Amino acid sequence: MNRFMAAFAFIAAVSCGSAASAQPPDEPVGHRVGLASWYSRTDPGVKKTTANMEKFSDKKHTCAVWGLPFNSRVRVTNLVNGKSVVVRVNDRGPAKRLARKGRIIDLTKAAFLEIADPGEGLIPIKICGL
Repeated sequence: MNRFMAAFAFIAAVSCGSAASAQPPDEPVGHRVGLASWYSRTDPGVKKTTANMEKFSDKKHTCAVWGLPFNSRVRVTNLVNGKSVVVRVNDRGPAKRLARKGRIIDLTKAAFLEIADPGEGLIPIKICGL
């Protein structure tokens, strides 16, 4: 899996621009490469409101990510098929135990459907700030 991610890291660096990698990790501009998953209201532990106190909706193109300000917009690109979706940060996640395993973003089901089949579960992605 590490070789797999290294190859995609190179692709992401080239497509997001080399200047982006100089940005601190808490800035919305830049890029990150890792794994994405999706979450739904029916998942255990998902609350009725997000971390910024919005009502959670499976139908909005929003995401949970650490280190980016609420209401930032990012483009998430599936590195296998090239499909992308723009999402707004309104929650925090993935859970720290999952983030340590390479998961960097949780998308709502609606956003995930734009770039992959939910049956895939985890997909390699890049995140580029807008």
